[in-house]
Amino acid sequence: MPPPALSSGDRLRLGPLEARVERVLDHPRLVELSFEGTRAAMFAGLAQHGRPIQYAHVPEPLALWDVWTRIAARPVAFEAPSASFALDWRTLQAWRRREIGFATLTHAAGISSTGDPALDSRLPFDEPYHIPECTVAQVARAQLRGSRIIAIGTSVVRALEAAANPDGSVRAGDGIATGRIACGTPLRVVDAVLTGVHQPGESHFELLRAFADDGFLASASTALTAYGYRAHEFGDSMLLNRQPPPNWREP
Repeated sequence: MPPPALSSGDRLRLGPLEARVERVLDHPRLVELSFEGTRAAMFAGLAQHGRPIQYAHVPEPLALWDVWTRIAARPVAFEAPSASFALDWRTLQAWRRREIGFATLTHAAGISSTGDPALDSRLPFDEPYHIPECTVAQVARAQLRGSRIIAIGTSVVRALEAAANPDGSVRAGDGIATGRIACGTPLRVVDAVLTGVHQPGESHFELLRAFADDGFLASASTALTAYGYRAHEFGDSMLLNRQPPPNWREP
């Protein structure tokens, strides 16, 4: 269904929340809102009134805690950063025993598809992130040892690459990821990504094109479809290693 026509100054009632349309952007589904009340009241209202994004392959209605990943902290994602559904505390404990480092960051993960082709072509939108000093230090130690940096999800890739310096080091603190990672984008930090199954045309699939060439990804997509792997949230996972550049030769 098309969205209702909105204008600057319109007021919206969203369950217990009230918001004002600050401005209408250049797409009928894009508006800038300001919510009344405190930050805490806004999050409480969203939790009370909002519903998680629902994909057709999960017919049962989802509750908020269904899309809260086991290792999540701040409630800042528009869509569950679903790659981390593959993790639990037992897995992290096993990694620690094998001296595999694990560090966290915060990234306001956006949605991978809206169902509107014109809007999907603009994804991903700008997304804020926060990278702690301890995470930057752990990445630096891993790079010094020659260890691989494996991102758990496309959101982590976007945050780390947005905060990357030309030499591959990472800046700590707050920032906004504005760039689009796609085919030909140089990856300065991340060596591999644990990710869900994404479909061609989605912004998250476009990000995977920075890790592997189109022929490889097409073969992978064909195999995933043939064997019935599930896409989107609560789907299956794959580990994708970054392919070396075409002119790269092992010393």
